[in-house]
This record gives sequence, C-alpha cells and structure tokens, in this order.
Amino acid sequence: MSDIKLGPDGMLKVEEEPSIWDRLIEVKDMFIEKFELEGWEEDEPGMERFNQPENGWVNRVWESPYFRRAHVDVVDARDTKGLWMMHVCIFPTLHSDAPIFGFDVIAGKNKMTGAFHDFSPSVNEEHYMIEHFADVAKSLNWKREREMPDWGKAIFSEDIIAAGNVREKEEIDQLVYVVETNLDYYLMELMKYSGNASDDLVIKAHNRYAHFQKQNPHTPRVMKSLGLSEDDVEMFIEDCLFPEIPEIEPTVAH
Repeated sequence: MSDIKLGPDGMLKVEEEPSIWDRLIEVKDMFIEKFELEGWEEDEPGMERFNQPENGWVNRVWESPYFRRAHVDVVDARDTKGLWMMHVCIFPTLHSDAPIFGFDVIAGKNKMTGAFHDFSPSVNEEHYMIEHFADVAKSLNWKREREMPDWGKAIFSEDIIAAGNVREKEEIDQLVYVVETNLDYYLMELMKYSGNASDDLVIKAHNRYAHFQKQNPHTPRVMKSLGLSEDDVEMFIEDCLFPEIPEIEPTVAH
C-alpha cells in the first residue's frame, strides 16, 4: 500500500508503506537494542557456527542479572524462498519463578503465516506476570487463533497469542505493539522475582519447556525448507535453540 503526498518541491510524491518484512526487521532490531541495554552478549560454545549474518542466519545470545538467556534467531530467506523467520526466547535466572518469554513469527511478503507470543509458566502457573499477559492478549480486537498441538498445550499458557494469516495493517500494528510493550513490561518486572525460587525446581521447569519445544515438528521442517542442511538443523535445535541444563544431583549424607 502507498500514500500520495505533496513533496517539498510541490510535486506529488508516492510514499510506500513499510512492508511486513520491514516491520519485522524493526522488531528484531528493537529486541537486540533492549538486550544490549539490559545485559551483555554471550559467546556460547558452538553458536558461531550458526551465526552467519552474511548468509541470512543470525543467532545471538545475551545474559543479564535477571535473565540467564535471551536468544534472537533470524533466518532471512527473502531472496531465495520469499520468507523471513524470527524466534525470540527469554529464560529468567535459575532463582526466579518468572515465566518464559517467547515470540516466533514467519512471514512472506504479504502476510505473517504464523505468529506466536506467550509468557509460558516456569514453576508458578499462576504467576502475576502470566495474569497480566492474559489481560493484554484478551485486549486484541481480532482473533484468528490456531489450535495448539499436545506438545504446545504442555508448556504454553492458556492465553497464548497464536495467529495465522495476519495481513491487515491494523492487525500487524496491534501485534507488534503488544510484543514491544510486553517486552518492556517483562524486562522491568523480572527484578521483582529474583531469588524467590529454588534452582533445582527452575532447572527442571526450564528443561521441560525446552524438551517439549523440541517436539515441534514444524521447526526442523521450516528450517530445512529455508535451505539449511539437515545436520545443521538437528545440531542447532538440540544444542543452541533449546539447550537443556544439567540437573542438580541431590547430595547424599554419609
């Protein structure tokens, strides 16, 4: 869509509306800017293999005093496949009962074929932040919800935003606004919940989330369809997309 406006020289000028891809790249830049402000970038072992911005694959990870891992994963296949995909996931620290932030989107030139956003429970399914997310999700005045598979029902909140075929500007603007404001809220609230959960329980909860995320058959299918090799995809999902943490072994008294 485009607007026709009068330019400074008095001539009519056609101004193109930002494309869906343009909007999502702005969202990606917003995530990176926020993570840079809140924490520091980590060089995770093995991640450099999958961080190839020159080839359209971006993978970066941050840490802060209040989140242990904030991951941005982008596959830019606009030129080859006509698709752009982003995954963002934030895990709180191991002594926090705060939920897990997630946002995933895949988009063609004219529509988002899938968009998912959630505050997923960790060790507290009735966490206040999840209640806040539910209120925000219910405020959306459009719904085209997708049925959740069993692996998703096991870990996502009841009010997950799961939409397909998002193409109208108003709907895109609303979704982007919700994601951006929820990120600000999430990062601001995290510090309130530091130190109110035991590491062993949080590790189990975070690993459970990672385990069920790896049951999603669409993730490897989509990544392979975007031109990534089968070996890279399998290694990436297991070790870099949703790495699990060694669980704390109980100490035995002698």
